[in-house]
Amino acid sequence: MYGFRGMLLVPFLASTTLLMGQQALPVPTIRAQSELVVVDVTVTDAHGSPIHGLTQSDFTVSEDGRPQAIKDFEAHTANAAPAQPAPLPKLPPGTFTNQPTAPDNGALNVLVLDKLNTPLKDQGYVLQQFKDYLKSMPAGTRVAVFGLTTQLKMLQGFTSGPAVLRGFLEGKKGLPGASVAMNDAVSGDAPGSMPITDSLTEMVGSDPDAATMLANVQQFEAEQQSFMLQLRARYTLDAFNLLGRYLENLPGRKNVLWFSGSFPISILPDGDLANPFAVVADSEQEFRETTDLLARSQVAVYPIDARGLMINPTLSVTNSGSKYVKNPGAASKDEAKFFQQTAQEHATMQQMAEATGGKAYVNTNGLKEAAANAIETGTNYYTITYVPTNNKRNGEYRKIQVKLDKPQATLAYRQGYYADDTSSSHHNQAAAPPAPSSSPAFEPVRIAMIHGAPSPAQVIFDAAARPVAGGLEAAVADGNKVNPKIKGPFQRYLIHYSLSPREVSCPANANNLHECHVEFVANVFDADGVLQNYQDNGINAALDEARYARFLNSRLAYNQVISVPAKGNYYIRAGVHDATTGRVGALEFPVAAVAKLPPVEAQTRPAEKH
Repeated sequence: MYGFRGMLLVPFLASTTLLMGQQALPVPTIRAQSELVVVDVTVTDAHGSPIHGLTQSDFTVSEDGRPQAIKDFEAHTANAAPAQPAPLPKLPPGTFTNQPTAPDNGALNVLVLDKLNTPLKDQGYVLQQFKDYLKSMPAGTRVAVFGLTTQLKMLQGFTSGPAVLRGFLEGKKGLPGASVAMNDAVSGDAPGSMPITDSLTEMVGSDPDAATMLANVQQFEAEQQSFMLQLRARYTLDAFNLLGRYLENLPGRKNVLWFSGSFPISILPDGDLANPFAVVADSEQEFRETTDLLARSQVAVYPIDARGLMINPTLSVTNSGSKYVKNPGAASKDEAKFFQQTAQEHATMQQMAEATGGKAYVNTNGLKEAAANAIETGTNYYTITYVPTNNKRNGEYRKIQVKLDKPQATLAYRQGYYADDTSSSHHNQAAAPPAPSSSPAFEPVRIAMIHGAPSPAQVIFDAAARPVAGGLEAAVADGNKVNPKIKGPFQRYLIHYSLSPREVSCPANANNLHECHVEFVANVFDADGVLQNYQDNGINAALDEARYARFLNSRLAYNQVISVPAKGNYYIRAGVHDATTGRVGALEFPVAAVAKLPPVEAQTRPAEKH
């Protein structure tokens, strides 16, 4: 992602031969076959439990009715009883590690707390149910939390620690929030409920002028409700589009648990209005584009109706006033609207789930059980890949059908895809931090350095961060690549990397010199995950046998200076890349966690070994 510019030589390697001078190392290029179709399939029995032990020969795949040859097949199984790792030693303040604290179950899970489409009265129940789930969450389950209001925000990056998630959900960021686009932020949008119209209905008698006024107010309120529903649909689809582009950069299957009151993607004519078609709206095209992006990114959506098992609001005592007394037919109309709107909302959830290979959970108060079932199902799955016999990239929709010779089994998978020409597409770059044109992209490093992404541990290291003495500065430190739109003042931070030399590979060349190529990267992200600054440099050296032996018995230490804007909330993501093998390690921490630590003196050279 970043290349090797301005490489520094660690002092304990100073007497060795510097390979290639300051020339950047060749960067491998990964080329994906755009015609390869990847299908994740979950298989459950009659009780909804995952079925294990299936093989490639058990499955058949067809596309538009034509049989397809399976190219690759993988079975993914979450370890039901993983061994608990030894506890990590207590680290000094400001020191972080990417040492895994729990086994890796493979799949990634994303919790979307939808405050835009969920009534305030239901949000607290969602939080409590998920906190109850955390008590029995299997070790190694990696979860990130996003919040949806009028925009999507990452609230907690991927973590496998229940205590971290519980602390987040009990903190300020986890508090319920009122929707700005619901007519009743507390109770939600009850069909037939229009406050001004309802209050006027009680005062209107047989006066024709009053009846006309009432009809005009009813039309106005209905159009306002339609407008707010359209806003919610647009905000929601934009958020899922952004989420799909973010998750597209992370390998493997991603399960999105969407706790929401849902929304209809189509608003039908209302025959009770003077102009029934004024409220009509349709987001079907945007919905299809979004679900296609999610499915293409190996994202399975599990919508969970946060409202639980609902009752007809016309039966509530709050709706027993003169509205229904004076107009007995209003109750039956509102009842019909309730069932129609609920059916539309649940249909949207079902469509989202079916298109992406997930499952919708509606009409249930067991939200904890729904979350547990979704994660269990989504972490036990089979991955099938094939090269379609129809190689035309004409944008047409191709229907996928996966069959299994087990009558009691239920399969869930993406239902198809659009055969677009992706050879010139730049959609992969939209969600990733930008890299200068002079620096070739290296996929593992780029993925490892995404804000909030899981911390890869192919290379295990510690990173200690401290503010640098000297106060605020107008410019960034030497070698930093800052977003030109960001203005100072800046505070410098010294990042001290420490790792075992055995974490990197230094193979011997034809001259019996051990070549070591290690890159150190530091990214600065703002609260919205936008890259603001980064620093990348490293070592590039060769060691004879004697020096290599001493190297293996020491610690590899390296210092890096990165500048962070003084105002605002920021995150530093630090990474180590073994360029010889392509292995990477990364970790992330908030700048606020180190900002008040005692400052250190600036260092212009990497740290000595210890």
